[in-house]
Amino acid sequence: MAQQVTNFGRFYSAFRKLTIYGESEEVKRELVLQYTARRTDSLKEMTRKEYIDLCIAIEDINGSKDELKRRRSIALKLMQELEVDTTDWAQINDFCRHPRIAGKAFGRLTVEELMELARKLRLIKRKGWKRKKPEPEQPKVSPQKHIMYLINFAGHPGSTLNQNESYHYS
Repeated sequence: MAQQVTNFGRFYSAFRKLTIYGESEEVKRELVLQYTARRTDSLKEMTRKEYIDLCIAIEDINGSKDELKRRRSIALKLMQELEVDTTDWAQINDFCRHPRIAGKAFGRLTVEELMELARKLRLIKRKGWKRKKPEPEQPKVSPQKHIMYLINFAGHPGSTLNQNESYHYS
């Protein structure tokens, strides 16, 4: 069987937050054995489903999933107060990707980065900043109508143009 999981960052991120009594390698082996039905004690030999189930269980134990959800909710509420459209994920991600805000997409932010984002958003709000709304486009005037207007204006008796002046349009 080919290795299904190649990046174990999620596991180790959640695993480091656990309070472990004893040898951490032994605890890791036992957890892997438990979630693979004693088939293997290696993370590399786990199926993708086993790995995801293990990560979810560890995140539930240490409460990081609930904390992440709470911090995201706080950040979204603050963005909403700054008139960022929180119903559009593209706008949320564009806002967060700005280097002075968070520097990456909203879904990639960790709990610590979300706390920092909330702090920045509160500072921005305190300074009175509001997001600029895109202005509606002005209807474009065709060049022919514009030229006709200038010609008619030039022929007006009250115009300041001399009779000898002429316009050259290219």
